[in-house]
Amino acid sequence: MFEQDNLPARRSYSDAEAAADLATYQALKRSVSVRTLIVVALAGLVLVRWFPHPVFALWAGGLCGVLNSLWTMRNSERLLQNRGVGAFVLSSFVRIGLFGIVPVAFAVLGPWWSMACYFAGFFLPLAMFAYGAYRASASE
Repeated sequence: MFEQDNLPARRSYSDAEAAADLATYQALKRSVSVRTLIVVALAGLVLVRWFPHPVFALWAGGLCGVLNSLWTMRNSERLLQNRGVGAFVLSSFVRIGLFGIVPVAFAVLGPWWSMACYFAGFFLPLAMFAYGAYRASASE
């Protein structure tokens, strides 16, 4: 009924390759966090004189984005180790509630478009990680 000969060959993944990929992941996680904070801080220092409230939103977004990405990565690692979905789902709701209310506060307290500055900082670690992962996979 089913022909197993037509299945694609599985790639063997050695322990050495797994260790190298894990080291790349850990290095990328650290470098993205540091680079995000540096980029957000420098961009904010340039613009703080003219746009103090939106720059504060950018700084808060960058910090919240780094915390969110580290929290998400740690919970994903725990999910792979323990196979327990409950804690992962609960932490997702907490992260959405915590990091979702901050941009609303910036929009209410300052110009409405300061929420966009928050999101620019918040999603910067994700963009940097995606680009870094692409470069790491392309170099292999």
